[in-house]
Amino acid sequence: MPAFPPPSVVRAVEKNRADLQRTSRELAPAPFALLEVVMGSMVTQSVYVAAKLDIAEVLAGGPLQPAQIAKQVGADEDAVGRLLRLLAAHQIFEKQPDGAYALTPMAEALRASHPMSMRDTALLMGHPIHWEDWGHLLEAVVTGEPSLPKLRGMGAFEYLTRNPEYGEVFMKGMGAISETETGPILAAYDFSVFDTVVDFCGGRGGLIAGILRQAPNVSGILSDPRVEGNGAAAFLAEQGVDGRCRTVAGDLFDPVVVGGDAYVLKHIVHDWPEEQALQILRNVRAAVEPGGTLLLMEMVPPETGNDPHSGKLVDMWLMLLVGGKERTVSQYSDLLGRAGFELQRVVETASAVSIVEAVAV
Repeated sequence: MPAFPPPSVVRAVEKNRADLQRTSRELAPAPFALLEVVMGSMVTQSVYVAAKLDIAEVLAGGPLQPAQIAKQVGADEDAVGRLLRLLAAHQIFEKQPDGAYALTPMAEALRASHPMSMRDTALLMGHPIHWEDWGHLLEAVVTGEPSLPKLRGMGAFEYLTRNPEYGEVFMKGMGAISETETGPILAAYDFSVFDTVVDFCGGRGGLIAGILRQAPNVSGILSDPRVEGNGAAAFLAEQGVDGRCRTVAGDLFDPVVVGGDAYVLKHIVHDWPEEQALQILRNVRAAVEPGGTLLLMEMVPPETGNDPHSGKLVDMWLMLLVGGKERTVSQYSDLLGRAGFELQRVVETASAVSIVEAVAV
């Protein structure tokens, strides 16, 4: 596992970046600073096009002229040159003195083979359906209700199932983000203190596999409604932990598998409004012995302050799609208390995700 800086160092760097950004915007006339923010969506769409055309992959062998790039990706030479000129202004690709374009560290992350590739995430963020969803944010803010069920005639999870092409784009894009969080989670928390860890609705098992590799003394249970068809068994075998991890098919609101002294829920609770979130936690509480540990991996926005935080943006996305929310520490303390848990601490990681640790009472 690669080394990750201490969360305190990451937070200090984030604060410095926020301060620099704030100073930069204060130096510009306010209308122009606002215009720069408003036009950010155009940069997102430009990154999407570069990812869709696999321009970063074409440049993996070295710098090329726009005409050479355009020929390889099957696009217009002038348009490709203009696209790259814009992205180079954002440090995505670099224009060299002879007019050729080369990869930068951010452009490298658009390659599918990059160990922390963001290509799938870029393909999601620029997808026409994703853009259509965000076009209905006004309705969500006015009504306080998610817009997607009204727009699609069904809930978000059902829509992803019934539209497998976009569902695959969505799951790959979110999966790419999730994979960047596993290493920081493992670096921030010692799972070896447990005997059996249950990863509840853990997909094909990326997190539980990492936990079991980190803690050879621990056994695991992977519970997920799709576990019999999502390749979990093969993945756990590839990771060398299949002998210590059994899989159980179980739906989100079904009774939770018993037998763990620690239950992990990664990006589960934030998907749901208060009543459903409470039901999920109470179901987990029914499976946990008093004194057992609950670990929620979620973004936890700060209670106060105006600094950027990924949870503030994702919170809006959740409100729009499913009516869920990112919760602050005090909100988690209240929710957990009503479900039969007591909040112990919130462990920050080097990513935007924190580990909310609670004990069953």
